[in-house]
Amino acid sequence: MELVNARTAGFCFGVRRAVRLAEEAAEKFGHCACLGPLIHNADVVKMLESRGVRTVNDVSELKPGEPVIIRSHGVGRSVYEELSRLGCPIIDATCPDVEKIHRLVEEKSREGRVVVIIGERHHPEVAAVRGFCGESVVLENPEETEKWLREEPGMASKPLTVVSQTTGEQKNFENSVKILKKQCTNCEIFDTICGTTSNRQREAREIASRSDAMIVIGGRNSANTSKLAAVCRECCGKVVLIENASQLDPAELRGAVTVGITAGASTPEWIIKEVNRKMSDEIKTVETVEENTAAQAVEEKTVETTEVSAEPAAEQPTQEEQVKTEVPEAEASFEELLERSIKTLHTGEKVKGVIASVTQTEISVDLGTKQSGYIPISEFTDEPGVNVADVIHVGDEIEAYVMRVNDVEGTVMLSKKRLDSVKNWDSIVEARNSRAVVEGTVVEENKGGIVVNVKGIRVFVPASQSGLPKDAPMTELLKKKVRLIIREVNQPRKRVVGSIRDVIVSERRSKAEATWNEIEVGKHYHGVVKSLTSYGAFVDIGGVDGMVHVSELSWKRIHQPSEVLSVGDEVDVYVISFDKETKKISLGYKDPNENPWVKFTTSFAVGSVTRVRIVKLMTFGAFAEIVPGVDGLIHISQIADRRIGKPDDVLSEGDVVDAKIINIDNDNKKVSLSIRALSETPAPKAQPVEEEPEDEDDTPVVVYDTENPPAPEDLPSEDE
Repeated sequence: MELVNARTAGFCFGVRRAVRLAEEAAEKFGHCACLGPLIHNADVVKMLESRGVRTVNDVSELKPGEPVIIRSHGVGRSVYEELSRLGCPIIDATCPDVEKIHRLVEEKSREGRVVVIIGERHHPEVAAVRGFCGESVVLENPEETEKWLREEPGMASKPLTVVSQTTGEQKNFENSVKILKKQCTNCEIFDTICGTTSNRQREAREIASRSDAMIVIGGRNSANTSKLAAVCRECCGKVVLIENASQLDPAELRGAVTVGITAGASTPEWIIKEVNRKMSDEIKTVETVEENTAAQAVEEKTVETTEVSAEPAAEQPTQEEQVKTEVPEAEASFEELLERSIKTLHTGEKVKGVIASVTQTEISVDLGTKQSGYIPISEFTDEPGVNVADVIHVGDEIEAYVMRVNDVEGTVMLSKKRLDSVKNWDSIVEARNSRAVVEGTVVEENKGGIVVNVKGIRVFVPASQSGLPKDAPMTELLKKKVRLIIREVNQPRKRVVGSIRDVIVSERRSKAEATWNEIEVGKHYHGVVKSLTSYGAFVDIGGVDGMVHVSELSWKRIHQPSEVLSVGDEVDVYVISFDKETKKISLGYKDPNENPWVKFTTSFAVGSVTRVRIVKLMTFGAFAEIVPGVDGLIHISQIADRRIGKPDDVLSEGDVVDAKIINIDNDNKKVSLSIRALSETPAPKAQPVEEEPEDEDDTPVVVYDTENPPAPEDLPSEDE
């Protein structure tokens, strides 16, 4: 007899998680309650009861403040509210796949859609899902679906959302959906059958199709196990459904050459092993009987041959040789067959598996053994902010480190980050030897520096090597990705020292060399403001700092560079001049297209009258702003139509007055203005006279630069 064990048999991810949470709750609280049997397995429920987990069938049986376990089937929202009113701490063991359905139907109900659930009407999981719905209906099979649409024809035009019980049969769901799609005009389908359930049924069907008999292990009231047995009966004439080894009668299977074994999602590993062990004993018994019978037959044949043979005795084969000739070599023992399908794992071992499912708390891993592996999210990686669902996907192969083996549950706790840490030590040592740049994330501020996580390895970076200014807080780097060089590795002490500053200096040196090789007058750069002084701003244009003089920062009159720029600003600058020997670069920041003189000359001409603002008073006149960046001089003689002693006798800084442009010096970019010209009216034509009018003013108009006023000795006197 050959035994074929299903790899997918036994606890699924959700059940395994529920059992573990229940054990942890019993250990933490001492005594707690579970709303309904935790799983459909009497042996497991009994084991939990011995640890202090009692089963209750209704919230009314709970004591106020008593810790409550919600089983993997989940409960409706109203139950959560009732538990909250009772003040009961909740240990929520609802299967993550079931939780997804809860969120889905709740959202769709808010949108006004009718929820259609394909599943068993009285199953606790279906009841829990309906507890999150508005209008809903449960359809158990395609026949019910057709009947419902006949009796409720108006439903065909309503918006429907279709989901499935996670342990439902795939074929049943698909046939029901075909009917709904054909007759309903607004129907959206969500296949929420658990992937593990589908795989389990698929493998059971495949094994049953090539077996003479099938053993299905699981609770008789388990929907998962019942459907598994039904799938097997479709392909195999002999199917035995048992809950544990005590219910197995090996005599029922005698005569079968191949026997397949599978188990429902609520069957623990130790029960599966007991069934295998009992079958092993039966096979040994049958083999012993067959061997004795064969040996006796060989012996009788040998005696008969000796009596009638005329050949010399020496040429006759020995009895042992005859046995070997007549009896085929025995097949591998059951223990060897079992070992091939059930590999024993040990703590500290490296294993490979395939991702079966990913949730917010755990990663389920198919190890190809009877034990189910899982990786807590905390054991996947140390990198902060990583979304596990973006990194790995169902079907990916993964290698991990065995942290703990639980033979009772048939589970193996794994750690990827622990294995990565072991592997990454070699890469850290190699990085130190080669001075290679590595990348990591700053995870904490430590005394005298920061700690960077590099592939699971903690690397200490002293403050002096952080690349920050001396007085800058280390918290600026928290949760940021940084590049560093490994300076020191002490593996026995788990100590690694790195330097971010080395990378910055090296990269800046390389950039500076490239910049000096390519620099030319007029070339534009995108840089970063590194510092400000009273006379300008220093800008990093690629490993080299250039200076933008205060006069090059703005076309307007400014007093400090901080009026225009701040440290850290990204700016576009261009090269005015440079000296490779002294390593000095002069940069420009003002946009030539924004030159105010160009704007002025295109808008104004000699004779134009405009409003101006008095910005500065001098002894010889007043400077007035015509447009931002262009000032004109109103000479003291052009301020009023009478002689005045000082400009401030008539004007004050900030006054806005009308003035006439009487001269424009394009070469020196100077403008002369006159207020007096606006009060003068042209004289009527008259006969020429010999004497000139006494009050005629022949005073010449002089224009001065407001940025560089003349010295007092160069000014004209009042007589002049």
